[in-house]
Amino acid sequence: MAPYALLTAALLGFANAQSLGKTPENHPKLTTWKCTKAGGCKPQNTALVLDSMAHPIYQKNNTSKGCGNWGSTADPVACPDEATCAKNCVMEGISNYADVGVTTKGGAVQMDMYGKNGVASPRIYLLAEGEKQYEMIKLAGNEFSFDVDVSKLPCGMNGALYMSEMEAAGGQSSLNPGGAAYGTGYCDAQCFVTPWVNGLGNIKGEGVCCNELDIWEANKRATQVAPHTCSKPGLYRCTGAECTATGVCDKNGCGKNPYQAGEKNYYAPGGKVDTNKPFTVVTQFPANNGVLTEVIRKYVQNGKVIEDAAVNVTGPMDDAYCAKNGAKTFMNLGAMKGMGESMSRGMVLAMSIWWDEGGFMNWLDSGNAGPCNATEGDPKVIQTIEKRPSVVFSQIKWGEIGSTFSTKKHQRFDRE
Repeated sequence: MAPYALLTAALLGFANAQSLGKTPENHPKLTTWKCTKAGGCKPQNTALVLDSMAHPIYQKNNTSKGCGNWGSTADPVACPDEATCAKNCVMEGISNYADVGVTTKGGAVQMDMYGKNGVASPRIYLLAEGEKQYEMIKLAGNEFSFDVDVSKLPCGMNGALYMSEMEAAGGQSSLNPGGAAYGTGYCDAQCFVTPWVNGLGNIKGEGVCCNELDIWEANKRATQVAPHTCSKPGLYRCTGAECTATGVCDKNGCGKNPYQAGEKNYYAPGGKVDTNKPFTVVTQFPANNGVLTEVIRKYVQNGKVIEDAAVNVTGPMDDAYCAKNGAKTFMNLGAMKGMGESMSRGMVLAMSIWWDEGGFMNWLDSGNAGPCNATEGDPKVIQTIEKRPSVVFSQIKWGEIGSTFSTKKHQRFDRE
């Protein structure tokens, strides 16, 4: 994912904690599907949970104080050690997800940039049936598809859907009783320092790293797919140089963007993939003897399959593509083989909507990456173009290659 420090402003004032308060957690239900060629797609009674850092947090003996902010360790006074931190910090559940801009209906979830009272919409994760653990999705040799409506995401916005090698239980323990059910345990390839690591107080100020597969980062003007490898399996606590751009994780990823590949009118309002209307995104991960070989992107819109942009020019998105396009760190830290190993172990589905107050999302949709100018992504400009930015993800499916999508006409999205 793009530099997540850019999300700091949206997350300041929030932090996760270990002791649980009196407000119950009320997860929005979201139907998803597991698919096979022989049996078709079977619905699952899954649900969503907000990242723990979006939950109300306070110190037990002083409810006006939190326990740490994004980019820092846990509060050193409240958290001199992990056990004391768990006693001193209380995390409440969220009873109404609509208040923070997350609503579901059947197999669709709408994420608004802002919920009630100006609260920014944070990351959400997919919980397995039973709502106690994350759904662990294994994609090496399989495919993943979903429908998306990006019509209310102008330049500068990012509606993201990606995978993170988090633990199924979210680090649940005696000091972290909430675990996955309260959204704990986040990690990604950016290795940021957060107040908590797997639900425990981050006493030593360590970065939180893990493999990351950015299946979808997009607005209505540009999109990118980008795997990010790490040299360490699972969630890893980094220190010092390990956390930097030359450390244990590939922060930039091996990216592919249709506009950057030379297809200027492929993905655009009124384009070959018409971003004014909903469409299906299909991402395939073929493997040879269990080893990931490439990443294939297709779209389905108006009953037609639209093949990958400029593939005849760029070639398939494989190790040769990544090496040719400057993804040196990706190659050094495991390349497609390493990414596939993470995908075989299982990864957690994350979704988010955000804007970039520091760089205006230029890395995604400006210059060589897209048609937006250098200042269109300024949040102040965004709000004059789209007062209520939002994204809808629906029909989330995974399974055997060729099993998750069809060419039937697209269903209508019902926005809130």
